[in-house]
Amino acid sequence: MGGGYQMEQGSLFEQQNEQNTPLANRVRPENLDEFVGQQQLLGKDMILRDLIERDQLPSLIFWGPPGVGKTTLAEIIAHQTKAAFINFSAVNSSIKDIRKIMEEAENNRQMGQKTVVFVDEIHRFNKAQQDAFLPFVEKGSIILIGATTENPSFEINSALLSRCKVFVLNRLSTDDIIQLLKNAITNPKGFPDLDVRINDASLKMIAEFANGDARIALNTLEMAVLNSPHLDGTVSISQATLYQLTNTKSLRYDKNGEEHYNLISALHKSMRNSDVDAAVYWCSRMLAGGEDPLYIARRLVRFASEDIGLADTNALNVAVNVFQACQFLGMPECDVHLTETVIYLSLAPKSNAVYQARLASKADVKKTGNLPVPLQIRNAPTKLMKELNYGKDYQYAQNAKDKLTDMKTMPPELEGHHYYHPSDQGNEGRAQQRMAQIKKWHQEHDGETPKED
Repeated sequence: MGGGYQMEQGSLFEQQNEQNTPLANRVRPENLDEFVGQQQLLGKDMILRDLIERDQLPSLIFWGPPGVGKTTLAEIIAHQTKAAFINFSAVNSSIKDIRKIMEEAENNRQMGQKTVVFVDEIHRFNKAQQDAFLPFVEKGSIILIGATTENPSFEINSALLSRCKVFVLNRLSTDDIIQLLKNAITNPKGFPDLDVRINDASLKMIAEFANGDARIALNTLEMAVLNSPHLDGTVSISQATLYQLTNTKSLRYDKNGEEHYNLISALHKSMRNSDVDAAVYWCSRMLAGGEDPLYIARRLVRFASEDIGLADTNALNVAVNVFQACQFLGMPECDVHLTETVIYLSLAPKSNAVYQARLASKADVKKTGNLPVPLQIRNAPTKLMKELNYGKDYQYAQNAKDKLTDMKTMPPELEGHHYYHPSDQGNEGRAQQRMAQIKKWHQEHDGETPKED
């Protein structure tokens, strides 16, 4: 069949040219007993294991980071299920491909044959492509298994998502990765005709470098075997060789995906919590992942007003300055400016009073609509406007002794509504005192200020 899908006849584990197949594929587990990790789903009496073993699968979404076993689980299901199995790629499949295979699946259903459709990277399908699956999932023509590294809540249509059971696969632990590496070394398909010798410290070195990704770990092991001396069928892997392969970690960071938002959230909340070291770390993680420094700088400008506000009015100056510095310099030079600002904002006194004032006033605007501006504070540049009492009874505060008057400037419907409630943090302590002085003045003088024409 053409397109981006492949109909599997029986087992997925077809004989291939072992010499040209990556190690990760050669030693891929073929049953649940060989599968390492995800015990919260596949341990004894766990629901996913039970569903697979009883061949009573609903449509599923496997959500987790790369290299944790999503595709492997789908292939184990293919190996164990009594259904026809279709491996579908979201990268190079069209709606025409989807509809064609769905028609075949419906014909299978009418003949009493179940069809499992596995879609790797399902988040890459657009809405129309995802919608093409929906009617067939609804009437049971197919059992859909989608694999994604992205949050299904954001990337998968709600109608399709509601008809699937989501299982979250966790990042593999260092011990899980070490076990996988040992299994690969002893697996006859791993390194046939080679006696691979590697100590526990080196296995741990690979596992920590892999950062929870089995594929990275197995690829690193394979590269180490290929780049180590072969003596009479024996390969001894040295730490010196491993160091060359693992001296730089590959960071998972998708500037358009969930990890992007996870990290900026971590940076923002670390600064809000005044945890300067955590904030510096999360900023460095974003920069190491290739984040646009201007994006970080924009978020710092926002933070300066949202979480600090008038508690430290210099915070906004510092944040705007770093934005300009990032524009002038770019990476890598501006990394130190971003770090300086992250430290400043982390250590600054915190107040969200400005942000809360904005939210409260926004809510009143939405609730009350277009309230008219009181006549006394309207401008009156024309004769007609003066005749209509625009500006009548206006009091010019600059002419008053205390620079205060008893003139009302709030719409009558909102009299008594208060939005800004300063904290006692930093400069806001002075704002608090000033507001108390203004309130006391009004209590003593309202109704006494003479009106001016």
